Amino acid sequence: MNTISLMLVTSLTLSTILVVLNFWLAQMSSDQEKLSPYECGFDPLGSARLPFSVRFFLVAILFLLFDLEIALLLPLPWAIQLQSPITTLTWTFAMITLLTLGLIYEWTQGGLEWAE
Repeated sequence: MNTISLMLVTSLTLSTILVVLNFWLAQMSSDQEKLSPYECGFDPLGSARLPFSVRFFLVAILFLLFDLEIALLLPLPWAIQLQSPITTLTWTFAMITLLTLGLIYEWTQGGLEWAE
């Protein structure tokens, strides 16, 4: 038996075992929460207009903002290798300064406090 045939038989056997295990384990773990149309913790028969905390949304928006800014800083190690690394470092310093000032502003305004 050559190597390709052995790899094909091995992968088919492993795939079959994994599919059978998936069907077997999935049947064992079904409960009332999994069978309901909502898996997010909300009661599907209750009111759909429950009040949400504005603080939660503020923290979520702040997280997205700072996460986006960090994603913009990720190419920095490659950008330093450009022809003018001083310009790149200047823009990076400006971006980090703006982020720091924004964080200090939110901190002083109480935007990061969870309790009201």
